[in-house]
Amino acid sequence: MINFKKISRVLGILLIINGLFMLLCLPFSFIDERPDDEIALIISGGITLVVGLGGWRFSLKATHRDLKKRDGYLIVVGGWLLMSFFGSLPYLLSGAIPNYADAFFETVSGFTTTGATVLTNIEGVDRGILFWRSLTQWIGGMGIIVLAIAILPFLGIGGMQLFVAEAPGISPDKLQPRIKETAKRLWFIYLGLTILECVLLMLGGMSFYDAINHSLTTMATGGFSTKNASAAHFDSPYIQYVLIIFMFLAGTNFTINYFFVKGKFKKIWLNEEFRTYVFLTGIFVLIVSTTVYFVTDSGAERSFRDALFQVVSVITTTGFVSADFTSWAPFITILFFIFMFMGASAGSTAGGVKIVRHVILMKNSFLELKRQLHPSAVIPVRLNNKAVSQDITFNVLAFIFIYIIVFCIGSLILASMGLDFLTAIGAVATSLGNIGPGLGTVGPVDNFAHLPGAAKWVLSFLMLMGRLELFTFLILLSPYFWQK
Repeated sequence: MINFKKISRVLGILLIINGLFMLLCLPFSFIDERPDDEIALIISGGITLVVGLGGWRFSLKATHRDLKKRDGYLIVVGGWLLMSFFGSLPYLLSGAIPNYADAFFETVSGFTTTGATVLTNIEGVDRGILFWRSLTQWIGGMGIIVLAIAILPFLGIGGMQLFVAEAPGISPDKLQPRIKETAKRLWFIYLGLTILECVLLMLGGMSFYDAINHSLTTMATGGFSTKNASAAHFDSPYIQYVLIIFMFLAGTNFTINYFFVKGKFKKIWLNEEFRTYVFLTGIFVLIVSTTVYFVTDSGAERSFRDALFQVVSVITTTGFVSADFTSWAPFITILFFIFMFMGASAGSTAGGVKIVRHVILMKNSFLELKRQLHPSAVIPVRLNNKAVSQDITFNVLAFIFIYIIVFCIGSLILASMGLDFLTAIGAVATSLGNIGPGLGTVGPVDNFAHLPGAAKWVLSFLMLMGRLELFTFLILLSPYFWQK
């Protein structure tokens, strides 16, 4: 039986956290001396806090039964939808994005760390509103649900079911026996890397405001920038290399980052997904940088830097832009389209399919040939020298199959709305993979403002489906979920 009172309690807590984060943006609006935007943030934060407190108060007499799987799925999906609904208020009330479809799209793009935008003049928007825009990505990066896990035990609510539903990847890898301690350590690493990146960017000449915004969105693999030209605005090798390093770290399983902090370097390299991540990134950078060097008049260092930046940006689903990769060569455009279906590591803030799923898929495909020759043999897929259970293998196959089906259906829907083929498949691929820049008229130097409202609603829900790894979202549409 679904425990609606406890669900209401958790959602109320999430909205309270959301409202407090909105009010944190006020100092930047005060600096800009734009009273309308200050009032918009105060009202938005106030409404969100009041509704959140109402949901929390409503459930004060909730039963002490622990959360179950169904409760966890409802909280995760409901939490993301509610946060997106209330998170769009600052855009609407300030007038920065007066259309609700656009405001919801921008908010979902933030919380899902996609980075697709409808803003055509980012630098003209109030700094408090832009900081909220960056903050939505930072909140969504690790998942506000995981943040709540760290405090739920104090409120008498167990959080394991939330972690199972929210954690990106095949299965959650607990760093400590208690889920609360896991969440705390994840956020400690996340916060620490964000602060470190901010300091390094400031040392490279960035203002504190630009540095903190880009640090928030880099560690979230989100890609929102305070500049119209994104990272290309900062034509500094130092700044771009700093962004590359932290994009790569954000795309790494946070368990690996934890091992790095603890000095357990042997464990890092024994991780098969991490080795594949490093290897594929290196190979693709070599291919792209060589092509860019010969098809453009850029020098060797600039070709390498642009290639490295864009490959890491797309593979990690960050979406920062230092150059228009669609202008390099048709071969490169196709290659980057393939990148949109990769994703970085499971257990990172990146979106997409994730490398570990591709590894399991490839291993299982090759082993299937061997099974055809030895039909009686039991030949399991092995990852990190351990046998992968059939349940996980089937889960991976089902995930990738459904991912492709959703991509095809989404592309057909957008094409039926009048979008050209390249724009339709590019917009769906980048939204479902939570990347940001797409192809066609939503490419790296364009945005999503010109798309029809219906297309933005479709893409918003594709972003949510991608961020919640399909199953979490789609399971609520299944009749099996609602059966007793």
